[in-house]
Formats: sequence, C-alpha cells, structure tokens
Amino acid sequence: MVNIYEAGPFESRLQQWPVLATSGALEVRLAETELEIEQAQRLRYTVFYEEMNAVPSPRMRETGRDFDKFDDVCDHLLVVDRDSHDEDGQPLVVGTYRLTRRQDADRVGGFYTSSEYDLAPMLRGLPEGTKYLELGRSCILKSYRARPGTMQLLWKGLMAYAARFDIDVMFGCASLPGNDVAEMALPLSYLHHFHPMPEDVRVAARTELAVDMNILPRDTLDPRDALRTLPPLLKGYVRAGCMIGAGAVIDRQFCTTDVFIYFPISTMDARYKSRFGLVK
Repeated sequence: MVNIYEAGPFESRLQQWPVLATSGALEVRLAETELEIEQAQRLRYTVFYEEMNAVPSPRMRETGRDFDKFDDVCDHLLVVDRDSHDEDGQPLVVGTYRLTRRQDADRVGGFYTSSEYDLAPMLRGLPEGTKYLELGRSCILKSYRARPGTMQLLWKGLMAYAARFDIDVMFGCASLPGNDVAEMALPLSYLHHFHPMPEDVRVAARTELAVDMNILPRDTLDPRDALRTLPPLLKGYVRAGCMIGAGAVIDRQFCTTDVFIYFPISTMDARYKSRFGLVK
C-alpha cells in the first residue's frame, strides 16, 4: 500500500498531490498506483542491473524489477515523460526516488540504511520530534541524464515533499561505482576530511562492514579537483550542503562503495533552497 497521504480516498490524494513541477513534456509527482510503483521498479532494474553491475535475485531477474520490503511502506517520487510510453502504453517513468519517513520504517523494523550504518547516534543525538526522511534508490534513465531538467525536477519534487511533511533531516546511502577502494582514495578521503558529520550525531558504518575513508592526508588534497571525481548525484548533495558519516561500505550486490549522507534542511545552501523552491 502506498503511503501518499495519511487519510482520504484515492481521489482526495490526487487533489493533495498535483503535478509538483514540469519541464517541457516532463513532470514530477508521486506514484499513485501499484502499476506506477512497478514502473519505478522496472526503471531501477534497468539502471542498476542491466546498465550497471548489480546482481539480481532469481525473482528480480524473472520479473525485470528491483524490489524489497521497503517498497510497500515508502513513497515513490517519479519523473514522467508524457510524450513517451512504455510497453504497456503508460507514460514513461524516467526518474525515481524512494522516500521513507520514520513512521513508515517502523512498520518494517527500521530504515534500509541501518543494514549498513549504525543510525543510533543520529537518532538519539538530535532533538526529540526531529522529522527524518530516508532517501534511496535514486536513478534516472540513461537517455534522460543529460537532458535538461530531469535531475532538477527530481530535486524539486523531493523538496516539495520535504516541505509538505516538515522534514528536518534527510539521510541515506550514496554510492560510488565499483568495489575497489584504492581507486576511490581521492573522493573518499575528500569526503572524510572536508565534509564530516558533527561528532555529536555522527553515524558510522557497522563495524563488520566498515572501510576506512581516511586514505590520503588532508594536506595533499585539492578540494576542487576532488569534488570533480564524485558521481553527479553525490556531487549535488555535497554542493547543497550534505555531510558524510564515518566509514564507507562495500555493497557487493550493487557493485558500489557506499557512504552515508546527512542532510539537515536548515543548513542547506541558500542557492539550492531558492532553485528548488524550498521555503522552511
């Protein structure tokens, strides 16, 4: 069941969640039907398993979808191309985010991110009543990544969602492609030295999974050069003001190296707040 609005029939949810933003034929909105969720899962499969090197389960390979238990409790943000259609004749989903709030995570025993990171310091270190939003499974269809407006629309939708639910902190895992930590010495060291989370809330990789990010000395790094080595999504997070947890985690299923992102809305760069229409 999609947790789009706490109460009210399907029609009222549609009224509460109109199209959040548009750019030409593209629009960003929340999934409202099981079919739209399946479209997001098929997009994730295409990007993660067919284009990249993730290893699907037999059931995922059979259905051509990426899925897990969290899909049933979260909200799915979609970028849709109204001028293109999939094999079922539905408007084509070209971008997606998976958004999970704390009360939703409680229904399945916790956040997805806790499989890699110990969230306890953050959850107990911030004031009572802090509202959290976990970001995950973000991807864009390859042919749309360079198309003007796709990523911006996804972020506009995310910011509208954060404003609607009065979110204080966004967090999750962001990935660098590959499992060879030596090849990622520059970006990992840069994130470790220049963008650490505050000590009182710092999240660390689970002990049995942790990979040290302190590989190169701080004084050997050029921050501008290092920033350019980050994947586009992670680079965007850093530029907008996110901070990074302690330790990386190698995800062998997805063939990535993950870092923890911590993103208080209050510290978000003013330029990004203006660009994405966030007033908070």
